[in-house]
Amino acid sequence: MSPDDNQQRYHLTLTAGGRVVQQGWWSSEATARRKFSGWVGEYGNLHGVRITMVDEQTGRTLASWP
Repeated sequence: MSPDDNQQRYHLTLTAGGRVVQQGWWSSEATARRKFSGWVGEYGNLHGVRITMVDEQTGRTLASWP
């Protein structure tokens, strides 16, 4: 893993109707979790929205909404 890979380790994806609407990458899991919570608060009530947080290093989904 290169140093740049850690810069984008935690990946958030917001989809609506099966299409990617917004994405973000963070090096800090704590920051990514705060962003995830913020996205759920801002977009979570919209019809057909799905939000996921993935650790790009392990491939593991750390959080998802709904």
